Amino acid sequence: MPRPRKPRCVRDEPAFGFFKPQGVPLRELELVSLSVEELEALRLADIDGLYQEDAAAQMEVSRPTFHRILKEAHRKVAIALVEGKALGIEGGDYFLAGDTRIFECVECAYSWEEPFGTGVRACEAVCPKCGGAVARYGCARGRAARQGLGSQDCRGPRMDRG
Repeated sequence: MPRPRKPRCVRDEPAFGFFKPQGVPLRELELVSLSVEELEALRLADIDGLYQEDAAAQMEVSRPTFHRILKEAHRKVAIALVEGKALGIEGGDYFLAGDTRIFECVECAYSWEEPFGTGVRACEAVCPKCGGAVARYGCARGRAARQGLGSQDCRGPRMDRG
């Protein structure tokens, strides 16, 4: 079974959802779908001019993963331009920079927000007030919110407890 895909960090939601050749109704065109993280990779590399290592760090992925995302984005945009297809920007597995997750201590019920991208997983988090076990119960955006999954928690035994 493949590893679950890690959500990618993007700066903004896209301002537009479709681009199409002029003069042709959208209903008559084939659609090429570009994910939000593919659009973000294009922005970072081609507009902001970042090196792949720096762009990967901003999206919180490895450099090889960023390269694959960017390569696929370039391919999709080229197909849309050369073959006269509509380009739709939608979906993906991402969260917005600055979004936060809500954690709650199972033992003392203290709750606090933790920004995405800190590397803190709910199953590894410790309550800052009492040091107790923590459960994540919400997030503002990302895969869980878009798919109606509610809270997402990692599984497995805690290594800091006997």
